[in-house]
Amino acid sequence: RHREPLMRLSIFHTPNLAAANLTQLLLGGAWIPMWFFLNLYLQQVLGYSAFPSGAALLPMTVLIMIGMITLAPQAINRLGPKPTTITGLLLLTAAMAWLSQISPNGDFATDVLPASLLAALGMSLAFIPSLGTAISSARPEEGGLASGIVNTSYQVGSALGLAAMTALAAANGSSRTGDLPALTNGFSAAFIGTAGIALTGALIAAATLRTRTTAPADELTASHG
Repeated sequence: RHREPLMRLSIFHTPNLAAANLTQLLLGGAWIPMWFFLNLYLQQVLGYSAFPSGAALLPMTVLIMIGMITLAPQAINRLGPKPTTITGLLLLTAAMAWLSQISPNGDFATDVLPASLLAALGMSLAFIPSLGTAISSARPEEGGLASGIVNTSYQVGSALGLAAMTALAAANGSSRTGDLPALTNGFSAAFIGTAGIALTGALIAAATLRTRTTAPADELTASHG
């Protein structure tokens, strides 16, 4: 009702903005629970203490940095933002499905490292172009508003995804402390759930994102990396 509202709701009528925000919401809903349950698997099943379990995820963190700085911009420039986003989400789906194969007698090198690196690649390819699509869809003077909306979407998706996957894991045995097979079944169920979220994101991105030019990939990486 105000002449200059803090956020005009009609901004969501902007082509691609709502679609990109939904993609970011689902991306957060898949990515954050994966980190949470991967840490629990490392500590509660494989027996890692807090510091080694954090260090075990450093390869994934390094690949995300490399992917967002170099691989994602190159993919966007070559393929465009929509195909890059979809590819990233499909890779993330495959990584989550791979992680769902964890076992009570697993080890880091075979059960965690390969799938986590694939997840990092998928995340870097999906995050940058979907973020860029959301921001570049708004009018130049509303770029800050678009950025705030898309970051909020990602955080809300992360919270909702983690809550849902925690309930799913608990229903499948993760609440049975000390029972390694039950814990593994619960964590595996959560990874299957996150795979479903990532796949839903890929399908929605394919159906709703329009092919258009986003802000230059290197600028997005510099300002939001």
